[in-house]
Amino acid sequence: MAGRVATSFAGKTAKTWHKPDDAGPVTEADLAVNDMLQTTLRMARPDYGWLSEETEDNTDRLSKDRVFIIDPIDGTRSFVEGSNTWAHSLAVAENGVITAAAVFLPMRNRLYAAALGQGATLNGAPLTASTETDMSATTVLAARPAMAAALWKSNAEPTFKRSYRPSLAYRLALVGAGRFDAMITLRRSWEWDIAAGALIVTEAGGRITDQTGGPLIFNNADPRLNGVVAGGHTAQLALIDTLA
Repeated sequence: MAGRVATSFAGKTAKTWHKPDDAGPVTEADLAVNDMLQTTLRMARPDYGWLSEETEDNTDRLSKDRVFIIDPIDGTRSFVEGSNTWAHSLAVAENGVITAAAVFLPMRNRLYAAALGQGATLNGAPLTASTETDMSATTVLAARPAMAAALWKSNAEPTFKRSYRPSLAYRLALVGAGRFDAMITLRRSWEWDIAAGALIVTEAGGRITDQTGGPLIFNNADPRLNGVVAGGHTAQLALIDTLA
């Protein structure tokens, strides 16, 4: 249903404006998807809390055992440009742990899904994260600033092969699918960008932490994480070890 709502808008002609404090663009499609999801999901689970990029946050969710964590359209810039790499990202956190997740790319008909202890899938087919062990052959999804020499113990640009996708949720799903060996983002990251993809990675046999190697806890009072490093088990550990 989210995909039908979003694709009913033409990305390039959808009404678009910029959020305060240079927080990025938002479109009428983001808000329409958010309204539909909030109505549908909260009607079905009225006792769950709610955290979404497009809903004004409040402290009510902090008293809830279970919380929806939603990004109605992750990759809004891509949506506006008419690209097909934007995604809907939906997750449920229970006492800080993600227990259910979905990342859906309606323009590519790709539904990545996971449930805690039940594995991860793409359109119903099981996913397995990468087992790559050679760092020089590792493919990593990362924005260009993450390659700065000062961020790495070697004080030199890392040797892995860098690629990029604008949606963090999609990057994590691609890592869970083994299409890329790892992903990194070293800026503070909103929970709604990470929550669903995090479970897809771990249920596919991968590993995910913040940039210091610490665990990711969700539904925080400040819903931002200290960067994210995800990948196949060996690649993720190697990246954490080589970050300055």
